Amino acid sequence: MTSRGFAFCGAELAAVYVVADQGRELHLAELTGNRGLLHGLPAVLAVAGRSPAAHAFRAGRALWLAPGELTTFTADAPHHAHHHAPRHVTAGSRGGGPDPPAGISLGALPLGHGDQELGCLVVAGEVGDGFSADRRSLLELYADQVAAGLESVAARSAGRKAPQAHLAQSLVPHQGGAFIVELSTGRMEAHAHVLELLGLPPEEFDGKVETLLARAVPDDIPALMAVVEPDRRDADGQQLAFRVHRPNGELRWLGLRCRVETDSAGTPRRVLGVVADATYLRPSADEVSLVQRLSATLAGAATIREVSRLAVAALREPLGAARVAVGELEPERLIITSLDPPEPDAWPEAWRSEWRSEWPDVPLGDLPTLQSAVRGGHLSLWPPGAALERGLSGLGPGGLAVLPLSAGGRTVGACLVGWDAEHRFGPEERSLLTATAGLVGQALVRAHALDAGHELATMLQRSLLPRKLPELPGGVAVARYLPATAGLEVGGDWYDVIPLGGGHVAFVIGDVQGHSAAAATIMGQMRTAVRAYAVEGHPADVVVARANRLLVGMETDLFATCGYVDLDMEEGIAKVVRAGHLPPVLRHPDGVTEEMVVEGGPPLGVLAEAEFPMTEAGLLPGTLLVLLTDGLVESARLPLEEGMRRVRDVLAVANPVDAGAVADELLVAVGRRDDDVALLLLRYDGTRDRPLRSHWKVWRLPDAVLHARRFAARTLRSWGAADELDTALLVVSELVTNAIAHTQGEVGMDLTLSADRLRIAVSDASPRSPVKPVSVSWESTGGRGLLIVEAMTAAWGSVPLSGGKQVWAEIPWRRPAG
Repeated sequence: MTSRGFAFCGAELAAVYVVADQGRELHLAELTGNRGLLHGLPAVLAVAGRSPAAHAFRAGRALWLAPGELTTFTADAPHHAHHHAPRHVTAGSRGGGPDPPAGISLGALPLGHGDQELGCLVVAGEVGDGFSADRRSLLELYADQVAAGLESVAARSAGRKAPQAHLAQSLVPHQGGAFIVELSTGRMEAHAHVLELLGLPPEEFDGKVETLLARAVPDDIPALMAVVEPDRRDADGQQLAFRVHRPNGELRWLGLRCRVETDSAGTPRRVLGVVADATYLRPSADEVSLVQRLSATLAGAATIREVSRLAVAALREPLGAARVAVGELEPERLIITSLDPPEPDAWPEAWRSEWRSEWPDVPLGDLPTLQSAVRGGHLSLWPPGAALERGLSGLGPGGLAVLPLSAGGRTVGACLVGWDAEHRFGPEERSLLTATAGLVGQALVRAHALDAGHELATMLQRSLLPRKLPELPGGVAVARYLPATAGLEVGGDWYDVIPLGGGHVAFVIGDVQGHSAAAATIMGQMRTAVRAYAVEGHPADVVVARANRLLVGMETDLFATCGYVDLDMEEGIAKVVRAGHLPPVLRHPDGVTEEMVVEGGPPLGVLAEAEFPMTEAGLLPGTLLVLLTDGLVESARLPLEEGMRRVRDVLAVANPVDAGAVADELLVAVGRRDDDVALLLLRYDGTRDRPLRSHWKVWRLPDAVLHARRFAARTLRSWGAADELDTALLVVSELVTNAIAHTQGEVGMDLTLSADRLRIAVSDASPRSPVKPVSVSWESTGGRGLLIVEAMTAAWGSVPLSGGKQVWAEIPWRRPAG
């Protein structure tokens, strides 16, 4: 036993009694402080006796005795210990001895609770009117600190139920101090020992909480804030281990216990706390390495499922556990988000009955022990053979640990670790579990926000992208979009597939600079503009040039890259324009892959008069055309050249039959994304029968319609489509007549015969679309032309075309048999 100095909240002497002899006795394990206060404390006390320590231990609550009340207690100590104990001492004895000095107050505080009854702490001091309410609260918190140290010693005692006397490690934290925070003012009263533990000279302490928090390791500050500045009573009684940097660079582990006082309305009013040295929590080098690795890994986890998976993987093997599960706490249920092993047969029957999806979700009403542990907010351990409900007993018959996952003053989940073989919890393991719980709790809170933010970002982004891609004659197009996981803001990647006239389709992909609402707004405007210019019938280079001038005129600092491919689905001729964007990637039918060599222009929005050269290439049926954004092939960890090589490698071995599966394979290796990813993939099949085309320039002559009819008749007869000649000539007459009569400038006629239809298209220089009359009377001299066209054809319409328009009509046609 030791007589080192001790003083705390009026107490000048402290004695630690631990349980022994199968719970029948309390043995004095440590005595420290002013021994002159009390004489002859017994080395052994009977738990069934009448000493203050035995009384508090049996009752499970603190006993406080003011001066004059001490002599009311006598003890029935075991016979073999009577020579240690004079009469009328605080712990009680048999035999003679002096009365206790006047003015001495005493407290007996049980250590541990529930299945972990460890012993009793006896404190005494010259406090004439007894320990005040504040001092009692702080001494009770101090007893919790002693219990935490006692648990660590018990675990080191190689299977012994409790620590024995005369152990080298001190059970009483001599360097411990108290503090009180007035929440209404934020002022803090701190004992000199608190300041000494934190390495803060008293003259530098200004009474502010943040001054003390500044000494803590940054990772531990959020948890400390939740304890010393609570917005509710959640922090009450919680044990928190944290680290501080001493002025000499030393990293010291400290333990914190606090109690929240509330007013009549339940609003927190004051926080009373105790800080003590917690060197026993200092982890080993292996544990430090494990925690550091887990911290770094969790920093990149963006979803609740990912955080849970990483936590399970980090704990099971190092701890040698049979089962590890992580779950979210929801009202009345524990929603499991990851577990190992994944087989249902490895888990209790109560869990298997709730296994309705990938993981089970268990009613908390069936797990009262878990509810109690989570409500306590600190690590809870159950030894082998502990009496637990059936939903927990099968998790760890050799030992079970429950880690409440807390952050920001609230518990968001729980981690359960179970062993089949008998398992004893050492102090290093406890520190590992505690540190892991804090890291996972904070990561879960972040993931909640990220999941919600990403859901909103994805919803906004997808609302600006095509809901579905059109079905294409001669090919299959698929698209994929993934938002970034390294942030919550909306990106500017976009894609589009635009059917054009004459069997052409435009494939567009782009990326607006930045990740913000402004980038998303520009993205939506650029996609709309490109689509509008394309539908007007402009060539690919003109479409991109006009989009560029539009962005320059928007008075924004953002620019955009764009890739545009105008593909003739019947001929396989692709016209490609590149504005600062990555080139398309091709997979030829023989499996050879390449990046298309495309002459490029600058990004959109940089130079108003920039030129965008057009490159032409031919595609064979069976070719894959891939347009992508840089988020797929470039990141801080992936050079662009390596990313493009990976894309070519995947395409080389992919099966082009399933275009969607190929797109998914390209995304598999993306993982954590610093940027958005947009991917547009076309499998070009070509058409079985290439269409026949012919063009006629209509001269503005009195018999212009006649010449147009004769040209159409000659052409259709040469194509073998004479069966549709009468209908076709009627449509030609009406469309050409309208163009000559109602417009100025050039007029042209295009005839296209495909496998199942004849298309007649007449273009002119007027942008004004024809309007079909609502009604036509018998006396009207005009207005019947469009009604005749509508009646004689399968479909008709009008599209903008290079400053003018094109009016078209389609007549069903089938090639004669033989």
